[in-house]
Amino acid sequence: MLAYSYVYGLGGLVFLMGLTVAFRSGHLSLAGTGFKRLLICLGGLAFFAGLQGFLQFGDFTEAPTGGFTGKLEDVSGEALATPLDWGIVIGYFLLILVLGTWFGKNQKDTKDFFFGGQRFSWWLITFSLLATTVGSYSFVKYSRVSYKYGLASSQTYLNDWYWFPLLAFVWIPILYFSRITSIPEYFERRFDRRTRRAVTGLLLIYLISYVGVNLFTMGKVLNILLGWDVLTAAVIVACISAVYVTAGGQTSVIVTDLFQGVMLLATGLVLVYLGAQLMGGLDQLWAHLPVDNRRAFTNFAEDPSYSTVGIFWQDAMANTAMFYFVNQGMAMRFMAARSVGEARKSAMAVLLILMPIAALVVASGGWVGSSLAHSGHLPNDMEPAKVFFITAKFLSQPGVFGLILAALTAALMSTVDTLITAVSAIAVNDIYGPIKPKASEEQKLKVARWVAIGTTLVGIALVPIFNQFKSIYAAHGAMTACVTPPLVIAMILALVWKRYTATAAFATVVGGAFAIGVSIFVPELVAPFAHGMDPGGSGDDLFAGLRQYKYTRALYGLYISFSIAVIVTWLTAPKSDKDIKGLTWGPIGNAVALYLGRPGTDNEGHWVQTPLRLNDNDLPLGANDLQTVNISQALADQLQAKEGDLLFLSDARPWLGGLRACHAVLGSVEPGEEAWLSAGPAIRERAVAPGREGQPFRVRRLYG
Repeated sequence: MLAYSYVYGLGGLVFLMGLTVAFRSGHLSLAGTGFKRLLICLGGLAFFAGLQGFLQFGDFTEAPTGGFTGKLEDVSGEALATPLDWGIVIGYFLLILVLGTWFGKNQKDTKDFFFGGQRFSWWLITFSLLATTVGSYSFVKYSRVSYKYGLASSQTYLNDWYWFPLLAFVWIPILYFSRITSIPEYFERRFDRRTRRAVTGLLLIYLISYVGVNLFTMGKVLNILLGWDVLTAAVIVACISAVYVTAGGQTSVIVTDLFQGVMLLATGLVLVYLGAQLMGGLDQLWAHLPVDNRRAFTNFAEDPSYSTVGIFWQDAMANTAMFYFVNQGMAMRFMAARSVGEARKSAMAVLLILMPIAALVVASGGWVGSSLAHSGHLPNDMEPAKVFFITAKFLSQPGVFGLILAALTAALMSTVDTLITAVSAIAVNDIYGPIKPKASEEQKLKVARWVAIGTTLVGIALVPIFNQFKSIYAAHGAMTACVTPPLVIAMILALVWKRYTATAAFATVVGGAFAIGVSIFVPELVAPFAHGMDPGGSGDDLFAGLRQYKYTRALYGLYISFSIAVIVTWLTAPKSDKDIKGLTWGPIGNAVALYLGRPGTDNEGHWVQTPLRLNDNDLPLGANDLQTVNISQALADQLQAKEGDLLFLSDARPWLGGLRACHAVLGSVEPGEEAWLSAGPAIRERAVAPGREGQPFRVRRLYG
């Protein structure tokens, strides 16, 4: 009861904060669209609370234990891939390279390279977000945890909903309508340049370290499966990712992530299916899962290697907030959506639908292995770090092993490609741009591609450092607990506290990072926040302190950073409301005004299908350097549009997800009783597929 109450009590406060700010901003209400949004928020929380409550307090029965009669070597020896398996892996690599480079063609500027032209549908963004969230480390680290602690490993994914109201109705509109190109740029506009520089440095440490964690994971995976050297394996996979990212940027990432996301889900579900088939059904697979392994939350604060308290603060509070609010890669995903509404839909779909599935998928090797061990099909003394591979090998048939190899690689590449493009975006927009303000788009693209290559090389260089940790989960947790708290506190307070000052934001980032750094060498500082937990970790090397209190260090960092923020804020003067209008919580019209240059809403008009007239020359550019189109009065009436409105143009095939689409400004409305839209070569290149010049076209008005 203590663990459940602790998590939902403190997590509920975060949820309530988001609801309150969304209400005061006008996104939520007790009637109309706002009421529907409120029901979604409350319904999502009720779903997760009910699911985790059922798991935590359910009265379960357990099937009799079976005895394993074989030898561990029978199921844990070297895995041998068949030619079919290697064919699947090689074919998958080639498919990703072809798709990534093909769809990444014609990158004309940094908006294309980093944000894919802001044209993608919610479902394509959703799969890309899923593939980014679930890395190769996810399969390995969560299977290890779920084998030992069971479904408590799902705590990581099922606690994200606490942040949904603040994410969907505060941050996403601000992010999209402010037209920022990077997270550090937001901090400069909300605060000042020195805060931007501090955030840039700390965020780059986070992102590049994340690249290193993922490459280390893939090296470990291929080392266990194929006997390859950890560093060599990391280099091979890193090179494949770097090729298509360097070539195509965000468009390549999003398109390839669609396939990678499907691969990830398929692999985890295949393991569950094969385990259930062997056991005689899902009911038997469930019956042989030890009762303690069915609980939503594990020990409260007894085990330093994995406890409810540690994971709540390190993951649900620090890492989840960092991932969705401050991670440049995730911000670029939301900004690649064609509208705020599409970005909001993708956030809801990921958190409410795909995260529960991901919780099942990524830990499937562990809890399926636990059930098989309980029934006697596998030994009960398997090494947790290898349980995913042992289970996968035991259940695999020719071809399935290749699918698993391909999926693990997919998970690695789908996370690394996002991180690489994120580092490139920050390097170009926050380092190179201020130094070379007159640089051309061609020069910026060149820098972005070289940074992508350099990031890959630095990530490879970090692999030996992360190899010092006993497990992937420990390496990942220690890294995020050290870096994320100052950035999270600075970002959340920037959104919800208008009085939060520039001096306080700078002090939060720098002071919080310094305090956490000191705690690595003096881990006793974290002890008061550890809820009486043993520090864990051992040794007297340079990283000994980093391994101690590796999860509860996040709570220490959040507390210190928040304290600095509050104290310095009350000692310094804030910016005026006019200076931060549209950059913090407030009426949606404030944010839309930054985007359109005039008042508006976040509503979208309905789709209208219309003939397209193609001109030989482009019309003069409109607001924000967007292409201009002319339409007939008949079409204007259907769209309820007027001159200067923002339009979204798209190929009539919705399953393309925005690959043939673009934004445009309505130039003039011309007399005509028939609907038509007139556009030039630039619109044709972006939104009209070759051979479909005479086909129907779709258009809708945005934010009117």
